[in-house]
Amino acid sequence: MSVSAADKRLVRERAGGRCEYCRMAETWEPFFSYHVEHIIARQHNGSDSADNLCLACHHCNAFKGPNLTSVDPDGQGVTKLFNPRAQTWTEHFRIESGRLIGLTPEGRTTVFLLQMNAAHRVELRLENMTN
Repeated sequence: MSVSAADKRLVRERAGGRCEYCRMAETWEPFFSYHVEHIIARQHNGSDSADNLCLACHHCNAFKGPNLTSVDPDGQGVTKLFNPRAQTWTEHFRIESGRLIGLTPEGRTTVFLLQMNAAHRVELRLENMTN
Protein backbone atom coordinates (compact mmCIF):
# COMPACT_ATOMS: atom_id res chain seq x y z
CA MET A 1 0.00 0.00 0.00
CA SER A 2 1.15 3.59 -0.49
CA VAL A 3 0.02 7.09 0.33
CA SER A 4 -2.46 8.45 -2.20
CA ALA A 5 -1.84 11.67 -4.08
CA ALA A 6 -4.99 13.11 -2.48
CA ASP A 7 -3.69 12.34 1.03
CA LYS A 8 -0.30 13.88 0.18
CA ARG A 9 -2.06 17.06 -0.94
CA LEU A 10 -4.20 17.08 2.22
CA VAL A 11 -1.12 16.69 4.46
CA ARG A 12 0.75 19.53 2.70
CA GLU A 13 -2.28 21.85 2.86
CA ARG A 14 -3.03 20.99 6.49
CA ALA A 15 0.58 21.78 7.46
CA GLY A 16 0.55 25.13 5.67
CA GLY A 17 3.98 24.47 4.15
CA ARG A 18 5.66 24.01 7.55
CA CYS A 19 7.32 21.03 9.18
CA GLU A 20 4.87 19.81 11.80
CA TYR A 21 7.70 19.00 14.20
CA CYS A 22 10.05 22.03 14.09
CA ARG A 23 7.78 24.53 12.28
CA MET A 24 10.41 25.42 9.66
CA ALA A 25 8.78 26.73 6.50
CA GLU A 26 9.45 24.87 3.27
CA THR A 27 10.11 28.24 1.60
CA TRP A 28 13.08 28.78 3.96
CA GLU A 29 14.82 25.75 2.45
CA PRO A 30 14.25 25.88 -1.30
CA PHE A 31 16.86 23.20 -2.08
CA PHE A 32 15.24 20.53 0.12
CA SER A 33 11.94 18.73 -0.32
CA TYR A 34 9.70 18.30 2.67
CA HIS A 35 8.33 14.79 3.17
CA VAL A 36 4.91 13.35 3.85
CA GLU A 37 5.99 11.24 6.81
CA HIS A 38 4.42 8.39 8.75
CA ILE A 39 4.08 9.35 12.41
CA ILE A 40 3.91 5.67 13.31
CA ALA A 41 6.15 3.95 10.77
CA ARG A 42 4.84 1.12 8.63
CA GLN A 43 7.27 -1.24 10.35
CA HIS A 44 5.36 -0.53 13.58
CA ASN A 45 2.05 -1.25 11.84
CA GLY A 46 1.37 2.42 11.07
CA SER A 47 -1.17 3.06 8.37
CA ASP A 48 -1.03 5.16 5.21
CA SER A 49 -4.14 7.10 6.28
CA ALA A 50 -4.05 10.87 6.59
CA ASP A 51 -4.42 10.67 10.38
CA ASN A 52 -1.00 8.95 10.56
CA LEU A 53 0.77 11.37 8.21
CA CYS A 54 2.44 14.72 8.69
CA LEU A 55 4.69 17.07 6.76
CA ALA A 56 8.31 16.88 7.95
CA CYS A 57 11.41 18.75 6.87
CA HIS A 58 14.34 16.65 5.68
CA HIS A 59 16.17 17.27 8.99
CA CYS A 60 13.36 16.16 11.32
CA ASN A 61 12.43 13.24 9.07
CA ALA A 62 16.01 11.94 8.99
CA PHE A 63 16.45 12.08 12.77
CA LYS A 64 12.99 10.79 13.63
CA GLY A 65 13.23 7.75 11.36
CA PRO A 66 10.89 5.02 12.63
CA ASN A 67 11.29 6.09 16.29
CA LEU A 68 8.21 6.39 18.47
CA THR A 69 10.09 7.16 21.71
CA SER A 70 13.41 8.33 23.08
CA VAL A 71 14.90 9.26 26.44
CA ASP A 72 13.82 12.56 27.97
CA PRO A 73 17.01 14.62 28.41
CA ASP A 74 15.69 15.84 31.80
CA GLY A 75 15.87 12.32 33.20
CA GLN A 76 12.19 11.42 32.98
CA GLY A 77 12.96 8.07 31.29
CA VAL A 78 11.68 6.75 27.98
CA THR A 79 9.06 9.11 26.58
CA LYS A 80 6.84 9.12 23.51
CA LEU A 81 7.64 11.62 20.78
CA PHE A 82 5.32 14.51 19.95
CA ASN A 83 2.46 13.40 17.70
CA PRO A 84 1.23 16.25 15.46
CA ARG A 85 -2.13 14.53 14.85
CA ALA A 86 -2.94 13.88 18.49
CA GLN A 87 -1.26 16.80 20.28
CA THR A 88 -1.16 20.59 20.04
CA TRP A 89 2.25 22.06 19.12
CA THR A 90 2.00 25.10 21.40
CA GLU A 91 1.32 22.92 24.45
CA HIS A 92 4.63 21.10 23.91
CA PHE A 93 6.97 23.72 22.42
CA ARG A 94 7.83 27.39 22.28
CA ILE A 95 10.43 29.28 20.28
CA GLU A 96 12.90 31.45 22.16
CA SER A 97 15.74 33.27 20.37
CA GLY A 98 15.49 30.82 17.49
CA ARG A 99 15.69 27.77 19.76
CA LEU A 100 12.86 25.33 20.34
CA ILE A 101 12.11 24.76 24.01
CA GLY A 102 10.33 21.56 25.00
CA LEU A 103 7.65 22.35 27.57
CA THR A 104 6.65 18.76 28.32
CA PRO A 105 8.46 15.42 28.41
CA GLU A 106 7.24 14.76 24.85
CA GLY A 107 8.41 18.20 23.71
CA ARG A 108 11.85 17.88 25.33
CA THR A 109 12.33 14.38 23.99
CA THR A 110 11.32 15.38 20.47
CA VAL A 111 13.63 18.43 20.48
CA PHE A 112 16.46 16.20 21.69
CA LEU A 113 15.99 13.24 19.31
CA LEU A 114 15.28 15.34 16.21
CA GLN A 115 18.19 17.66 17.04
CA MET A 116 15.95 20.65 16.42
CA ASN A 117 18.43 23.09 17.95
CA ALA A 118 21.40 22.19 15.79
CA ALA A 119 23.32 25.43 15.16
CA HIS A 120 22.34 25.66 11.48
CA ARG A 121 18.65 25.14 12.36
CA VAL A 122 18.69 27.91 14.99
CA GLU A 123 20.46 30.22 12.56
CA LEU A 124 17.91 29.51 9.82
CA ARG A 125 15.04 30.16 12.23
CA LEU A 126 16.57 33.46 13.36
CA GLU A 127 17.17 34.62 9.79
CA ASN A 128 13.60 33.94 8.73
CA MET A 129 11.63 34.82 11.82
CA THR A 130 12.83 38.43 11.75
CA ASN A 131 12.10 38.93 8.04
